[in-house]
Amino acid sequence: MACMDKQDIHILSLMGEIEQDGGSSQRELSRRLNLSLGLVNTFLKRLVNKGYFKVKTMPSNRVKYFLTPEGVARKTRLTVEYLQYSARFYRDIKQLLIEKFGEMERKQIRSVLFFGAGEVAELAYLYIQLTGIHLAGIVDEKNNGRNFFERVAEGPERLNREDWDAILVTRLDDTARDIAYLIENGVDLSKIETL
Repeated sequence: MACMDKQDIHILSLMGEIEQDGGSSQRELSRRLNLSLGLVNTFLKRLVNKGYFKVKTMPSNRVKYFLTPEGVARKTRLTVEYLQYSARFYRDIKQLLIEKFGEMERKQIRSVLFFGAGEVAELAYLYIQLTGIHLAGIVDEKNNGRNFFERVAEGPERLNREDWDAILVTRLDDTARDIAYLIENGVDLSKIETL
């Protein structure tokens, strides 16, 4: 089974948006999906050429897209692939977290901060409950003030309190950047844990 790439995920999102409202302009689709207008245009042309959509011209120079039976079948296949991809991703993250928390317990780390308040942190929060490690807090400069279960994500000033033994980077998009950020904010490299 092939891994689902970003393009397939974007196409699935685009197909879902058009299925809900085929009269949306490309600009509206671009905004809703957070994709460039050119990328939306390219995807739409490709999907129409493959027979997944039909285009009907509407009054006032607008077009409406209709999902064809072939398009419905393709969307269904992409949805199944996405669900399988998501299940694999969460299973892999679960395994990484369980192994990481075991390693941290062997190092006698008793209290940890999470760096990042996204989906990985939410999973880490669930699996830390199975350990003797205490979650001291969540640091996330982008989501400062955001509720995180019964806590609130805090900014980098949280790093100055000395009630934690290590900080676990719970973002996966750019670990090297996150480590550099933590070091710049006074965290010793030996106290930074990554997945």
